[in-house]
Amino acid sequence: MSRRHWTSNHIIDDRHVTYRAIEASLKISKTSIQEILQGELGVSKLVSRWIRHLLTEEQKAARVNYIVSGDESWIYCYEPENKRQSAVWVFQGEEKPTKVIRSNELNEQRTVTADWYTTICLPKVIPELRKINPERRIILHQDNASSHTAQKTRQYLTEENVELLDHPPYSPDLSPNDFFTFPKIKNRLPGQRFQSPEEAVDAFKNAVLDMPANEWNKCFENWFERMQICINLHGEYFEKQ
Repeated sequence: MSRRHWTSNHIIDDRHVTYRAIEASLKISKTSIQEILQGELGVSKLVSRWIRHLLTEEQKAARVNYIVSGDESWIYCYEPENKRQSAVWVFQGEEKPTKVIRSNELNEQRTVTADWYTTICLPKVIPELRKINPERRIILHQDNASSHTAQKTRQYLTEENVELLDHPPYSPDLSPNDFFTFPKIKNRLPGQRFQSPEEAVDAFKNAVLDMPANEWNKCFENWFERMQICINLHGEYFEKQ
């Protein structure tokens, strides 16, 4: 069996195989291995998994159709737009607040937990995705929050036949919700007053729906560019110059 075929079969059997393991088996240099992997096989390593590097336009379009990215965020009934709007009256002797955010308080403090995620959030989201295309494959991208990585969550997603897309730890720059959706949409909300949490959520939804298609295209193009940089740097941390 040629070194090319052996390497291809080994990656198919073990997507986490390392350069060192391939080098030890084939008795060739790392440079030669890179030539086989990238030059002949057309694969590259994303975080810790080998993936096909050369994709047709149809394959790229198909991936967009079945990959879903999700996250949670706080939405306030009122958030000041500037320092003047955040100013409040204080009596002599009172401590000066560093920042004031006015909102209608909920009757109970709610925290995103695996229980909430698997009994309230996902049971609403997944059926909506199924309505779009019942035969559609669903791959969920999310960050590594404890509610997302909990065993209960993973078990629920497995039972619902939802696959998970790996996300590197501490990498909000690789999450489109963190670097685009939330900051972009929330920039439209400061200064507005909402009479209820439901009204605030509706405003957020409307802002999402009003976002032009070309903006979403830019978001995903930027996401792919960021992932490519991560691939090129073998997952190493980098700062934007």
